[in-house]
Amino acid sequence: MIPGTAHPAVTGTGTAVHGLAGPADLVGRGDGGPAFDTATALTGRDMRNKDRGSRLAIRAAGAALAAAGLLDASGRVADPEGTAVVVSSNFGNLGSVVELADTIAAETVTGLNPLRLPETACSVIAAWVAIRFGLRGPSLTVCNGTSGGLDALFWASSLLATRRARAVTVIGVEPTNDAVRRLLGADSVDGAVAVVLETAEAADERGGPAPAAFLTGYGRGPDAAGAIAATGLPGAGGRHDLGLWLTEVDRPDGALSMVRTSGGVLGLERRLGRCSGALGVLQCAAAAAHLSGGGTGPVLATAGGAGEPVAAVLLTGADATPAPLASTEVPHSTPHVTRAVPTTAFTDAENTDPEVSVRHRKGSRHAER
Repeated sequence: MIPGTAHPAVTGTGTAVHGLAGPADLVGRGDGGPAFDTATALTGRDMRNKDRGSRLAIRAAGAALAAAGLLDASGRVADPEGTAVVVSSNFGNLGSVVELADTIAAETVTGLNPLRLPETACSVIAAWVAIRFGLRGPSLTVCNGTSGGLDALFWASSLLATRRARAVTVIGVEPTNDAVRRLLGADSVDGAVAVVLETAEAADERGGPAPAAFLTGYGRGPDAAGAIAATGLPGAGGRHDLGLWLTEVDRPDGALSMVRTSGGVLGLERRLGRCSGALGVLQCAAAAAHLSGGGTGPVLATAGGAGEPVAAVLLTGADATPAPLASTEVPHSTPHVTRAVPTTAFTDAENTDPEVSVRHRKGSRHAER
């Protein structure tokens, strides 16, 4: 989130996680609807020639865009030029890369299927989502460790603040396969989650649904205490009151012990397995479900730690009056841009890190006109 700008609103959420009927299931507020089944939901004509991560992302993005009322009768977005996509994934195409490398080792390049070569690019998931729904706005992929999902929300908010997009579909996706299991040595989530961000004014102008939540603060630092402080979390006497804290920290200490919650602490990985780059977006969807379902706020989401930088995002309910955004640190990561965003896109942000730049794709039709 960029200081001094309108707060991004969550107007649509969607999940494609085996066993979950929707985002409300993340916080135990589901209505008992049919659960997503990867054995049946990832088939069909629109799933042909796509890697598993892309299939999962398309299903989650479709649900979120539909919930936000952004799809037309053809199943594509009604505002293609103004709709962007930001994907967070660390292992999205790992399985495909390993399989193709094994094929080359066994059969040389003559054994490769050319239809699978796009799967070797980390941007393939964002590209397939853009193609499926006709998105022509900026398309970015963030591969930034455990904090990547929350960092992706920052980059999406920046696209809104700099008017590079009117709506952004943020997707966190991590498919499970043999390569991922060998690398992590632990159970991991096999699914995707998507949230649609736009300003409340934009949603109201097009007659969209009421926001489920607002993103009112973002922070990033070497530890959780610094990241939380940077969100501008309100508190008195050093105590920070929350309605819910979404974190994987089992025993918070130091400054973290100063956070108190009326709704307790919820760790999504305890149920879903390691979520990696999808964690932050799952947390955002869970926070939106909590707040729109009558839960108290604000909600804090933190991801990272254990040797990695920590990111934190603060969310408030639609009935709350968001306070001005705190000054934030731009993530020390450069998203992979598959459709160009001009390098001047973040010049209005405070405390912009000069080392952070966004690469142009030469000849892109989305370069600055």
